[in-house]
Amino acid sequence: MAYLLRIHDKDDVRLDTYSRPEPGPRDVVVKMKACGICGSDLSYIKHGGIPTPGTLTALGHEGAGELLHVGSEVEGLSVGQPVIVNPMNTPSYIGSGGPEGAFTEELLVRDARLGASILPIPEGIAYDVAAMCEPLSVAMHGVNRAQAKEGDKLAIFGCGPIGLGMVLWAVDRGCDVIALDLAEERLDRARALGARTINPASEDVIARIKELHGTVAVFGREKAQTDAYIDAAGAPMILGQVVTLAKTHARHVITAAYMSPIELPAGPMLTTEMTITTAVGYPTEFPEVIAAMPRLEDKISSLISHRIPFARVIEGLGIAAQPDSAKVMVEFTEAGQ
Repeated sequence: MAYLLRIHDKDDVRLDTYSRPEPGPRDVVVKMKACGICGSDLSYIKHGGIPTPGTLTALGHEGAGELLHVGSEVEGLSVGQPVIVNPMNTPSYIGSGGPEGAFTEELLVRDARLGASILPIPEGIAYDVAAMCEPLSVAMHGVNRAQAKEGDKLAIFGCGPIGLGMVLWAVDRGCDVIALDLAEERLDRARALGARTINPASEDVIARIKELHGTVAVFGREKAQTDAYIDAAGAPMILGQVVTLAKTHARHVITAAYMSPIELPAGPMLTTEMTITTAVGYPTEFPEVIAAMPRLEDKISSLISHRIPFARVIEGLGIAAQPDSAKVMVEFTEAGQ
């Protein structure tokens, strides 16, 4: 008997019995090996489904596994091949509103295309590390939107799975990174990746960023020498702090989802000509993340705080909501236990 994790209504998520549809000639079936729990999954559950509460919604979009079936018209893929699924390039946007979700033993991927919706896993890379590709691609896109390069000074607000991924990529590029979070466990992970850290619960954010990155005068006002800021936390006060800190032509990237309007103190921006932009998804980053996996496998694995069997996926959702967790990875065994 197969199962699929689905939202039924607000805060109502169930592991339903499930019969996978038969694949067509342009489809593949992936025998799931690992799938990460995303903050988006938790948001969808709280909302009650996509697009509206009460809409039956399949969950899971951070998946990796082995090809169980390859349709006759699918080119370049073969049964038994280890692969990563790119949900943004699937017709049903797997796990984010369509009928398919990766929290199931066998995932149907419609209109499968090598290099687009299905990408090979590098030889020797574990499935749980491969399943980190999706969140790490989100993180890389945020760092790319910040135009981060070697020698830049970055401040990253939020050390959840996406924020920690941003720390990983920014440090890997040779940036001087400050990571901020309220959870000491997450700050420990950021420090292990090479960042200096600030806990806003006990430290003055503005004073500490200036202390760590240095200051520069702009029209007689003391500004931090930080080149770019990334908001992966979603706290309303962050924008004001960044505007206060921003030097001339500093960059700020908002990757967190804000459900309510936030105040923009536009006055100080006039003299700094700072840029505020956003980042979502991963238009081009998947291949680059996969190519980096052999080199960064240990660091990527360190971002996984919990590994749980598929049978306990609902328990895993609760763990993922706790501030001391990083990535919660759901693993599939032959028996589904």
